[in-house]
Amino acid sequence: MNKITIVFFYLLFSSSIFVRAQESAVKKAQQNFEYAQKSLLSKDYDGAAKLLEDAVAADPSFQFAFVQLADVYKLKRSFEKARLNYLKAIDIQTPPLPARVYYSLGEAELNSGQYADAGKHFSLFKSTYKGKDQEMVLKAEKYIRNCNFAVIAVKTPEKYVPINLGPAINTKDREYLPTLTADGSTLIFSRTVDGNEDFYISRKVNKEWKTAIPLSDKINTRFNEGAQSISPDGMYLFFTGCNRPDGFGSCDLYVSHKNGNHWDAPFNLGAVVNSSSWDSQPAVTPDGNTLYFVSNRPGGIGGYDIWKTTLNSEGEWSKPENLGPDINTIYDENTPFIHPDGKTLYFSSNGWPGMGSMDIFYSRAQSDGKWGKPVNIGYPINTFNEESGLMVSPDGTEGYFSSILKDGLGDMDIYRFKLPEAARPLPITYVKGIVRDKETRGYLEAKVQVVNLKTKETKFNDFTSKDNGEFLAVMPLGSTYAFNAIADGYLFYSENFELNQAKPGQPYVLEIYLEKLKPGANMVLKNIFFDTNKFELLQPSITELTNLLQLLQANTTVSIEIQGHTDNEGNAEANQKLSLQRSKAVYDYLVTNKINPQRLTFKGYGATKPISSNDSAAGRQQNRRTSFIITGV
Repeated sequence: MNKITIVFFYLLFSSSIFVRAQESAVKKAQQNFEYAQKSLLSKDYDGAAKLLEDAVAADPSFQFAFVQLADVYKLKRSFEKARLNYLKAIDIQTPPLPARVYYSLGEAELNSGQYADAGKHFSLFKSTYKGKDQEMVLKAEKYIRNCNFAVIAVKTPEKYVPINLGPAINTKDREYLPTLTADGSTLIFSRTVDGNEDFYISRKVNKEWKTAIPLSDKINTRFNEGAQSISPDGMYLFFTGCNRPDGFGSCDLYVSHKNGNHWDAPFNLGAVVNSSSWDSQPAVTPDGNTLYFVSNRPGGIGGYDIWKTTLNSEGEWSKPENLGPDINTIYDENTPFIHPDGKTLYFSSNGWPGMGSMDIFYSRAQSDGKWGKPVNIGYPINTFNEESGLMVSPDGTEGYFSSILKDGLGDMDIYRFKLPEAARPLPITYVKGIVRDKETRGYLEAKVQVVNLKTKETKFNDFTSKDNGEFLAVMPLGSTYAFNAIADGYLFYSENFELNQAKPGQPYVLEIYLEKLKPGANMVLKNIFFDTNKFELLQPSITELTNLLQLLQANTTVSIEIQGHTDNEGNAEANQKLSLQRSKAVYDYLVTNKINPQRLTFKGYGATKPISSNDSAAGRQQNRRTSFIITGV
């Protein structure tokens, strides 16, 4: 045999026995085989495949040529052709093939969905392999787990009907990684046109998506922008920017704030978050305080891991923390998406048992703060192909993803499908509205705050835009929330939402009119709480009391009368006494926190000043209240 370089898997045949397998006694077969090596060296894989096909046609016993031909087809992702040629090599039987051939055959079968056969061949590899490549052994064990999972999954398929979002969103170009605002009215996604990645936006009008347009020339640049996450209120866009002059690595994380109807220039999240490695694919929690992302930085568990960073009270991001083995594996995880429920994380992985390549998984946050074991979303949503980039609709019923399917409009398109019940997130609703001046009807820049009264967690804390006064705050069901809107020089707005129903309710749409601080202005404190017939302030009252305290601290000339009220049930004298004691409890809290008592009075009105009918339970509940009135400014 002429001295040539055996390019593919020559290590398979390193022993003297297999030197003979690299040769053919048929001159034409050997000649084509040697020409194929030259094609492989120049990366002409199509040419090499043709020459190897000619070689095995001339000599059907040319075992090594069959193996190499299978290797070439596997490289070209023609897995069925690869499988057939590996099997032909095995059928020749002389000389016996090394264990690695069964490994390669298993990969070809796994990547074409022939899971039972793949499992058998990976097991055969593992039982016969005598080499020292432990990484290959570990991967074979992972593949066996995949095959075992997939065999069962194929027998229990999920209902899956992907629907193309249509020509308003999809074009001949590549569209991918969709994100939605919590009200489902705004879609932002990535599109690649002539090699450049940019963001596009579409809005839903009368249940139809309008034609997508470029998001903003403040964000879209000549550099690549992609892999974005929009905050549920649509006010903050976290995204990946690559090869920018202000970057710390190949790709960095950036954020832009929406100011009225326009986006501010984005800024890099800085060296604490970004690294000299690849940092990408952000996913922001609904409260805006935690950002999940993917990185291959040192200190991880696998190649690409999911990390998180949190925002402190000073507005600074913390040093990123790896999510650990509850989520990450020694292989790769990517495209995290945290649902607006704040508890359900979707991501893709090729490390957890799946259908072959990257599969979509979900995990739920546990009561101890850890993530539950990831669950494969199921077949045929996951297949032997790569599945990643899932986004779940705010109501939890639909998944959005990108793929190349037969009804596509060009390259990769965005689709939606009904999400399996088990994979759906916790139910949520949201409060959406506008804050205005009560007298002028003009928009106000106000701080909107939503606090979970059970957990004390602040679920939303941001400012409306003075250009349009809008806000949107997510509230997961199963708890009670204090809601406040606060602006300088105005009485704050107070509301209480009890969201304990099992199914999502209709969202709350509010138009809030704030009243300027002036004598006679009054408001009900809807988040001051007492036990029945008691006057000790309950812990959930602290949020509201803090807002009242801050109002008085910021407006040192304002004086108020704190008022207690009851319904008309029971003894009138006892009601009046209870209402007085409750108003005094608020008074005492303010005095204890250094508000001058000369600015404060308190009074109990019993049932003498109802604001609703006492003929119904709902009316009586409204009448049992604590309020205050401004007596001086």
